[in-house]
Amino acid sequence: MMKTLKDYLDEQINEQLIQAVLSGRRGGEGPSKVKIRPVKLREGIFYQASATEGTKVLHRNYSRQEMIDYLEESLEKGFGQLQTTGQCLDGTVLVSKKGKMTIKTKKHAPAAPVQIMAHNRVKNYILKEGMPVPFLVDLGVMNADGKIITQKYDKFRQINRFLEFIEDILPKLPREREVTILDFGCGKSYLTFAMYYYLKELKEYDVKIIGLDLKKDVIEKCNRLAAEYRYSKLHFYQGDIADYEGVSSVDMVVTLHACDTATDHALAKAVEWGAQVILSVPCCQHELNRQIENDMLEPIFRYGILKERMAALVTDGIRAELLESKGYETQILEFIDMEHTPKNLLIRAMKTGREVNTERIRETMEALHVRPTLLKLLYPEEKLPQQKGE
Repeated sequence: MMKTLKDYLDEQINEQLIQAVLSGRRGGEGPSKVKIRPVKLREGIFYQASATEGTKVLHRNYSRQEMIDYLEESLEKGFGQLQTTGQCLDGTVLVSKKGKMTIKTKKHAPAAPVQIMAHNRVKNYILKEGMPVPFLVDLGVMNADGKIITQKYDKFRQINRFLEFIEDILPKLPREREVTILDFGCGKSYLTFAMYYYLKELKEYDVKIIGLDLKKDVIEKCNRLAAEYRYSKLHFYQGDIADYEGVSSVDMVVTLHACDTATDHALAKAVEWGAQVILSVPCCQHELNRQIENDMLEPIFRYGILKERMAALVTDGIRAELLESKGYETQILEFIDMEHTPKNLLIRAMKTGREVNTERIRETMEALHVRPTLLKLLYPEEKLPQQKGE
């Protein structure tokens, strides 16, 4: 017999729940994602909803019936998906654009008994608070006792968030040989040092990481710190992304906040080298803002700030599709930005070898009259979409 939503929530929302996640907002204002877990309060067991809105996470506790009512309303009016994980039962609710619900459940062997944590549980970061890490001390994120400097707590969270992305792609990195990683536009190299420490010291990978940046003083400081920590396979060089020829193949390419078309050159290099993993946080996507034209969208494009934001989103969407066309499985994920700007999307691409047809994305580029640099770099011999007036 087909379960109703009420039946589904009644059997899922209880003390055997490990986690539930609302996602896939179908429009309107509100959080992009909500994570739910049972918590112990003085009054008994409640259900804590952690709602992500932009870079903020807001927490609220509900009784069991309040949580069931909240989830029911959220799926009817705002979200398109609910995934639940329990001790013996997992489930999924999918909501179509027309509001039709598909409910699936799956029983499994009992997991370990659910340990319901106290409300004030400490966040389980990859790099732990209270455990001093040399490069974080020298870079001013924590003191010698491992206490996070108050003004640098956001930076500490950002570093851990980035390491979570690294943790997700570990199956793509070989264990039997040296892993080569290039970090373009590494800057002060908080994340470069974090990558090396995590992969080499914590996960014991045989890893070589190369950081590249245009600033000579930054490169000198980073090399000095790497030598002090005896990070023998962490090296920094001064140079430009487009011209770098220091390696013939790499396993992973990282590019964070490379400005405008520098991101395109980094992505093209990654494809050329056959990188298994690409992690890119683009910045300052100006190129398409100068090109984008569409008669139907002109009433929107006449507002400069809207045109700029749409051009940035279109830029990254096209980049993701072009990577797909070269055999990568690509996602665009939210990333806590390192510079406190709205540029907080991360392109994560993992090589599968399955190339996707580019016809649809080419139609999109023609409709918007854009010819991005990445298209020229990946397909230099092919005819490009024509600009108006050409």
